[in-house]
Amino acid sequence: MHWEIRISTEARKEFKKLDNSIRRQVLAGILKVSKAPLPSPDGYGKPLGNKKGNNLTGFFKIKFKGIGIRVVYSLVMDKNIMNILVISPREDDYCYELAAFLYKKYGDSIFTDIFDKLI
Repeated sequence: MHWEIRISTEARKEFKKLDNSIRRQVLAGILKVSKAPLPSPDGYGKPLGNKKGNNLTGFFKIKFKGIGIRVVYSLVMDKNIMNILVISPREDDYCYELAAFLYKKYGDSIFTDIFDKLI
């Protein structure tokens, strides 16, 4: 079962900046994870916790090692929605700082159905 994929304005802007070949890889990875976005043993999700002083409990990540990209997402459990919050280079944990900033910006509504569809 696929979860519906939604994306923040900030992540959409970064996604559009990516080279086409990288964009395809990121989209394929997001689609794969959307089949089972929860953590192991049943899913692909990698939970985040405290990252450099930022409490990101409740968020998950997708790592694209070969292309140096990370995706941070949250889940709306009762509606099976996967909210893509951050798509960014993984350098110096910038993606986690951006996720913490967006959490402050949107508050707990980040765990609700507030974003536009990805596709």
